[in-house]
Amino acid sequence: MGGIFGVASKSNCVLDLFFGVDYHSHLGTRRGGMAVYGEHGFNRAIHNIENSPFRTKFERDVDELEGHLGIGCISDFEPQPLLVQSHLGSFAITTVGKINNMDELVQTAYDNGCTHFLEMSGGTINPTELTASLINQKDSIVEGIQYIQELIDGSMTLLIMTPDGIYAARDRMGRTPLVIGRKEDGYCASFESFAYINLGYTDYKELGPGEIVFLTPEGIETLVPARDEMKICSFLWIYYGYPTSSYEGVNVEQMRYNCGKMLAKRDHVTPDIVAGVPDSGIAHAIGYANESGIPFARPFIKYTPTWPRSFMPTNQSQRNLIARMKLIPVESLIRGKKLLLIDDSIVRGTQLRETTELLYQSGAKEVHIRPACPPLFYGCKYLNFSRSNSELDLITRRIIKRREGDQADQRLTAYIDPDSTEYDGLLDEICRELKFTSLRYHRLDDMIASIGISPCKLCTYCWSGKE
Repeated sequence: MGGIFGVASKSNCVLDLFFGVDYHSHLGTRRGGMAVYGEHGFNRAIHNIENSPFRTKFERDVDELEGHLGIGCISDFEPQPLLVQSHLGSFAITTVGKINNMDELVQTAYDNGCTHFLEMSGGTINPTELTASLINQKDSIVEGIQYIQELIDGSMTLLIMTPDGIYAARDRMGRTPLVIGRKEDGYCASFESFAYINLGYTDYKELGPGEIVFLTPEGIETLVPARDEMKICSFLWIYYGYPTSSYEGVNVEQMRYNCGKMLAKRDHVTPDIVAGVPDSGIAHAIGYANESGIPFARPFIKYTPTWPRSFMPTNQSQRNLIARMKLIPVESLIRGKKLLLIDDSIVRGTQLRETTELLYQSGAKEVHIRPACPPLFYGCKYLNFSRSNSELDLITRRIIKRREGDQADQRLTAYIDPDSTEYDGLLDEICRELKFTSLRYHRLDDMIASIGISPCKLCTYCWSGKE
């Protein structure tokens, strides 16, 4: 995933930039970066944040950087922001999104006169550099942004900082958010709407799909108006988003309460306590407990002094170990109890199975699992939700393959229908394989109702396969 933040201020913007970017740390763990423009031109700092929080790595840079314009990011993959010099002038660029047609676009860049790209480790090309190269094929930055928005298969939200101001552009289909904040001496652009509140900014506007604006310390100019069609990622509310954020006017924490409430309305089990897997399952569990009247409790606690962030390494064996190390059981709340546990989702199933085993080892009598979203049947094509190489990494697809063999893809639609016998059979097998007492997923129609905006404006591809 990743998050971006930008500031255009009449005074030195570095502290606002520093804290604004830091408030996106829940969205990535690989790289952090800040770029500023001031009296002495462009300056930039990028650090690896895999083993140390953003603030720790960038504290020294705050004293060294100076400028009235700034952009920054938390990135789960490529180093950025990048500094670029071209026929469009000098600029800094940072992006969040996913490019599925990288090879095709690299060839397009070569065909249009680009001679080379700098390789990252592993021999890959930085997607942000490719984006900048394609923008430079046009006669203006705005034309270039519109050009790449049409070319990219996936999604692309970005900030471009020039000596005159900052271009802020939301993805063409609005799959990721971009919000403008305002205070007396300037403006900011932020992926997360809460990131600027403690810095003294108030909400100014949320960019619409494909909208492009230009920020200066004096004001905001709309360069390209918003499109009508939108497909914002539903998983922002289920998992990615921080509880204090809102997207399209819907707060993340409130949506998760709604989600748990609707799960409880369809349920018939009578556990002793309801619990959420820290941290993203907790609000869902509170909503369930409030509706059902069953007490909410914390039968295990995340060890936050050294495991404060939710994202983990891409290596699956390391992920499993870290997931186990994070959670410490509270035996007096577990032994002899019937537990109902809510997690944001089940992807591979490995971590939730180990969590369930931990609860049984601590004396749990029953463990009922209620994921806060429907079964995942497709890998995300639009955001870097998972870096899996195959959809068979999903427990649903593995089990369907086992049941249907070579006909698995043709039979998939039947398993997606929550009222089908195939769906019931799939859930029974997942339940047995992961050793749950019972399993009931959130229905897609209920999840959409929990968000509360028009279904046609939501992307639900990973659950439904429909774009």
